[in-house]
Amino acid sequence: MRNAERGTRNTRVGVDAPDLTLLFRVPTSAFRVCLLVAACTPITTRPDFRPDPRALIVILDARPERVTAALDSLVPAESLEVAHSSVRDGYVETAWYDTQAHRSRHHAREIANLAATVKTRFWADPWVPGQTRLTVEPVYRPRYDPSRPERDLEMIAPKEHEGYKIAQRFVDKLKERFGVPKAAR
Repeated sequence: MRNAERGTRNTRVGVDAPDLTLLFRVPTSAFRVCLLVAACTPITTRPDFRPDPRALIVILDARPERVTAALDSLVPAESLEVAHSSVRDGYVETAWYDTQAHRSRHHAREIANLAATVKTRFWADPWVPGQTRLTVEPVYRPRYDPSRPERDLEMIAPKEHEGYKIAQRFVDKLKERFGVPKAAR
């Protein structure tokens, strides 16, 4: 079968080709659409921001999947609610938690005391084979501004803050459960 019978056109690929997809004109397929979908598909469901460098960081003697699964059970044990969780991406985020009223808040309009309400994010990243670098980020918002993204208003809770102490308890429980490698001590 010749190329003309299938409606294809093959040309020599040069460096000066303005559009590489034009070199493969195949009307019976959706080559351009496939390229567009592949280019726009996210690789991960993890949020597109990085943790704050002032966050709590610990190396654990377990794979990220085990640490993330353990966090899914530890968070409700501390009376917090999981807002987002992905074992595949190694990410867990709690709902806003009022440390004075001891209850979770689901929407910004429910938060009465911004300074006492915290959200905790966990990133479980692979470190060396069989170990995890866990980053714990307890954040609060000192003010409310609906015109700005929520993440822009957040600050890491200071060490004296009750939210930071809750995050430290999570780290201690995970250290107890999985252990810390000798090199990380």
